[in-house]
Amino acid sequence: MTRTREDIEALIARTALGDRAAFGELYDATSAKLFGVALRILKDRGTAEDALQDIFVKVWHGADRFTPGGASPMSWLIAIARNHAIDRLRRAQAAGGLAPLGEEGLQVAETRPGPEAEAIASGERSRLDGCLAELPEDRAAAVRGAYLDGDTYQVLAERHGVPLNTMRTWLRRSLLKLKDCLTR
Repeated sequence: MTRTREDIEALIARTALGDRAAFGELYDATSAKLFGVALRILKDRGTAEDALQDIFVKVWHGADRFTPGGASPMSWLIAIARNHAIDRLRRAQAAGGLAPLGEEGLQVAETRPGPEAEAIASGERSRLDGCLAELPEDRAAAVRGAYLDGDTYQVLAERHGVPLNTMRTWLRRSLLKLKDCLTR
């Protein structure tokens, strides 16, 4: 069942009040998407599953910080997931890298979304790809690196041969253009 923005906002508001049933519904409605975000950044299923648990702990404890009517509730949740996954990736890289997926990791039950959710996600992905195509190639690559791959601004600045503040400006302006494009 696809939830509307208002449904997700209501679930977050009820979660902020300590409503465990609402938290369970919120998990059911959003965990596949947030898992996908974590998996895309961490590139390891087991690590992404562990991260998802931590992400929802953060959601439980921070639900009172969400402002209904402001940012999209999914954007807020995805930001939590993305930031947590990037932090986890950086910690793992600093400690010598992520552990390889063991044989037990291959036994994990399938958690992919169903056909309806995949169709919706595919449509959203197509819209985002179309909007990214409207950006200059270097700006689109920087956005993908920062927000999909978890690259730091410094790494991106070095990769593209521009000063750090220029990279920040590129990303900020690119996000504004993407926002405009996605709201058309």
